[in-house]
Amino acid sequence: MSPQRGPVLPYKIVAGVVPVRKKWLVASAKMAGSTFAPEDAKVYESFRDVVDLRPAFAAIVVGAPIGYRDHLTDPPRGADVAARKLLGRRGVTIRRPPTRDTIGRGNAVADDHLDAISATIFPQILEVASEMSGYRQRVVYEGSAELSFYFMNAEVPLRWSKKREEGRRERRELLESKVPGIERVINAKIPGVGEQHLLDAAALLMTSRRVQTRAAKRIPRDPEWDSEGIRMEYVY
Repeated sequence: MSPQRGPVLPYKIVAGVVPVRKKWLVASAKMAGSTFAPEDAKVYESFRDVVDLRPAFAAIVVGAPIGYRDHLTDPPRGADVAARKLLGRRGVTIRRPPTRDTIGRGNAVADDHLDAISATIFPQILEVASEMSGYRQRVVYEGSAELSFYFMNAEVPLRWSKKREEGRRERRELLESKVPGIERVINAKIPGVGEQHLLDAAALLMTSRRVQTRAAKRIPRDPEWDSEGIRMEYVY
């Protein structure tokens, strides 16, 4: 058995993480028994900073793809197909991840068919890909904020896009109704970080709580692995 790194804490720390302007927004909370205490949201320079943080997170749910098809001609990931079906009108938020071909090349080009958002956060996707292994998936999971909100909304897709004021209000009200103290996250004032990012990070934080308590759901139910042994799934 390997030695314990650092002191044994009376609580676990879980996190929801989203890419923001080439950095990483982290919403975290301490868990001890039935106590769930959100902390102030913070921004970190790299994904490695997040996974190497001490004391370490017990569960991290990140809004970036983990596990990839090899080639553009391969069928889509089963997780993406199933998530779009669950989300209905909000399924447009589930984007096709880059392939291992693209990741290995280190840059996205027009013929990769990445949407504008995926192309923008491609450097962060590379960061996640470089850090991931089957072992690390014991702690780091792929999530979708929209799936997290779907779960909080009694497994009904939300009505509005978060790009609209109605959608942001819909998400804020859900979070405030479920999590005392979540205002520390969603009301944070951080340069370069918008309300949408804070709402997404808070939603993924709620999923990390379910992961830690072994209550999270997985898509697909039957595990699917990529060619490097990484699970291709969402948790919510």
